[in-house]
Amino acid sequence: MARFWIVCVLALGLAPAMAQEKLPVVASFSILGDLVHQIGGDRVAVTTIVGPNADAHGYQPKPGDAKAVAAARILFANGLGFDNWMQRLQKSSGSKAPMIVVSTGIVPLKGQGKTQPGHDHGAIDPHAWHDVASLQRYAANIRDALATADPAGRAYYDARLESYNTALLALDTEIKTAIAAIPADRRKIVTAHDAFGYFGRAYGITFLAPQGVSTETQPSAQDIARIIRFIRETKAPAVFIETISDPRQMERIAQESGAKIGGKLYSDALSPPNGPAGTTIEMIRTNIRELNKALAPQS
Repeated sequence: MARFWIVCVLALGLAPAMAQEKLPVVASFSILGDLVHQIGGDRVAVTTIVGPNADAHGYQPKPGDAKAVAAARILFANGLGFDNWMQRLQKSSGSKAPMIVVSTGIVPLKGQGKTQPGHDHGAIDPHAWHDVASLQRYAANIRDALATADPAGRAYYDARLESYNTALLALDTEIKTAIAAIPADRRKIVTAHDAFGYFGRAYGITFLAPQGVSTETQPSAQDIARIIRFIRETKAPAVFIETISDPRQMERIAQESGAKIGGKLYSDALSPPNGPAGTTIEMIRTNIRELNKALAPQS
């Protein structure tokens, strides 16, 4: 009996040590939160500041955000001017956690829009996550940051990165197969704002938008007229509404240009987990299905 109680005491004493305490981290927006979760898995607890179906451009932090940032061991931001408010949030919260800019190492594109006074990201396009090659860079930067903060988990993070890269390569093949089914003269798309430049460069599609790389400023009448001329001159087959944008602007463009509404695209945010774009990979797959449905010849 005495031996039994000794074993029980030892087991109880070891239990807290055996339980893995999750690394608390904060990601600025839903797509980045998913990427951190994909690499961090069960070793991290991810708090996302700007959640599903929400626009992170020009986000105004709330008091609860500062509390989450203050408790985090790592802060993840997209960079390229997309979420500069994270720097202000870090300062106001008093956080000493490192700020990891996941786009580090990516050569940025310039957006189509004009630079606006006071605009955080000016002419730089921050939407690099729509290109699979950029996602691989994001994932590697996340792995490096997690392994630095949690050296005991390095092998775990390495394995998850390898698995995620395999999934990304499969996604890249899916995209190229879908685009190949669209005739070259129909690979012209109008979207609500300039969010798909990296995707267009990687996969050979022309995107044009009435807004620049941010949703913070409204397009001018001249911008709208330019888009309508583009559609008429190039016979762009469809315009696409974005899930974070007011659809009325694109409906007007479609009506005046004669192009059809091609569906909704996910640009800057995921859907809720039970929706069609609950992860970054599912978001891109959903976008590809919408593009292919509107642009590929119908049998």
